[in-house]
This record gives sequence, structure tokens and C-alpha cells, in this order.
Amino acid sequence: MSPLADRYGRRFPYLRLSVIPACNFRCTYCLPHGYHADPNASQPLSLAEITRLLRGFTELGMHKLRITGGEPSVRQDLTDIMRTAAAVPGVTKLAMTTNGTLLSRRLSEWMDAGLNAINVSVDSLDRAVFARITGHDRLEDILGGIDQALAADLPSVKLNAVLLRGVNDEQLPSWLDYLRERRVGLRFIELMQTGDNLPFFRDHHVRAETLETQLSQGGWQLLPRAADAGPAREYRHPDYAGRIGIIAPYSKDFCAGCNRLRVTATGDLRLCLFGEFGIPLRPLLQADEQLEELVRAIGGQIGRKEQGHFLHDGRTGITPHLASTGG
Repeated sequence: MSPLADRYGRRFPYLRLSVIPACNFRCTYCLPHGYHADPNASQPLSLAEITRLLRGFTELGMHKLRITGGEPSVRQDLTDIMRTAAAVPGVTKLAMTTNGTLLSRRLSEWMDAGLNAINVSVDSLDRAVFARITGHDRLEDILGGIDQALAADLPSVKLNAVLLRGVNDEQLPSWLDYLRERRVGLRFIELMQTGDNLPFFRDHHVRAETLETQLSQGGWQLLPRAADAGPAREYRHPDYAGRIGIIAPYSKDFCAGCNRLRVTATGDLRLCLFGEFGIPLRPLLQADEQLEELVRAIGGQIGRKEQGHFLHDGRTGITPHLASTGG
């Protein structure tokens, strides 16, 4: 296998693949009015196209795959996608990011298909606040699914919480109570500006470094970053079973450790979540005989990856909202 590297020396063993742009939540920071399908949009990649895509990326050294959306569990053949992905030679870690609405019902099925890591979006442990953010009063069911995943010894269970000023940014004490006995990783994610959320961003953005200061003062210690880890700076504390990660895209050198690429549900390669362009790979996913051409196409595009995003300049690229690209 040939490692996929860019001109800045970064390697990319980690692919985030969106399998559907649709979502059944109405999160205030992403799809506040719900998902509305574009009648002119192409259908998501088929199972055969996904298989060819993954074979191409594993040829280039990809071994960690995260299935995203929208909300991936909206897709009816999600379990088949997992089973197929887990069987691709070279894929050693199969993860998914989900809102957890089907977790308690389908966890066993997903684990049997090869899922070995899951991130669940839980923006608050307060039932009313959770419903306010997501548009759904489903917190208790989702937390039950997470406890089920822990009881089933799923190797990696993480929670994602988007920090929103004036909404959930003062809830660290309740999260600490939750983490004391649960061996989960909690990710606090700094709100990011996208193409359609500028007023919301201005009202609710809070810098994640403020939370890091609180953690350091409370005795939490920063851990070394694993080679295939996501973008979080992870902290641990001897008195807690769980860990806390901070994803701070506006911090200095955030992009220096970038190790992941993205492919949209319709097969566009995105070199950055906030990039200015997509590279259509779907035409190269129609036959097994196209594998070499696909590998060359992916490898040939990596030189176009920028050293960093341009969020500090207010440039959000072609990402209208996070569900459109896979977050």
C-alpha cells in the first residue's frame, strides 16, 4: 500500500464517508428547519460503489473508516454497508457517528456487522435543553442506548456535544458526574460557521479554550495524540472513568495534525470540510476494472489540499451545513 500524503507531510489513514445527507433531527446549529431533499440531487452511492471506493482508499493506506451522514441510520441498508466495509481488506477500524435514535434497537446487529466504534451526538444531559437543541425529546432513549453499548463492551464509545453559548456551555458539572463511572470519551466541539448559520454562529459561538482552562484547573491532564485519532485534544483525570476531548477548529495549528479525508454521499472527495471544491469520484466507481484509475485520481488530487482552513477569515467553502458533507 502507498501511504497517501500531502505536500505538508500529513498522511491520511482516516476516511469519513457520508452515506446519506438526510437527517431526522432539527439541530439548531445544523438543520434548524429540518432536512429538505433536493429533487434534483443524485442518489447516494450504492453498496457496490461504496465497496469500490473503499478498495481504492485502502490501496492508499486508509485503515480507519467513519460512517457519517446526515444521520446514517436513516439509510435502510446501513447494516449491509457496515458488513461490506468491514470485509474490505485493510479496514481495521469501523466507526460511525450517529444521533443514537436507533442505537438501543440495532446495536447488536451493527456490532455483528463489524462496527467497533461509535460516536453519539448528545448536546446536553438536560432533557429540556436537549429537546430545545435537537427538536426531539429522545434523550432518555439515547442515553439508554449508550449504556447498552458500554455493557456490550463496544471497544470505543464517544459522545459529541457542540458548545453553544447561553444554551449548554455551563453544564460541565453534570457532564463530570456522568463521566465519573462511565468509560466513555466526551467530545466538546466548538461551534463552526457554515454557509447558512452566520447569525446563529455570532449569537452562540464560544471558544473551546475556555473549557480547556477549566479542565486544567480541575486537574485534567492532556494526553498524547494517537496517529489515527480524530482532531480532539484529549484529557484524562485519575478520579474519572471517562475522558474529555476538545475539538477547537479556531485554535492555533488546528489543521497541522489533519489525518482525514471526506467523501460525500454522492461520491465527491472533499479534501477539507470547509474546502472550496469537491472532486467527483463517482464516475470511477462503476466497474471493478477502474480501481487503478480511481487510486491515481485520489492520489493525484491530494496535492490540492490546503495547509489549513479559512474559517478565521469567514470563508466556509462550499459547506452550507454540516449534514451536507458529513461533519
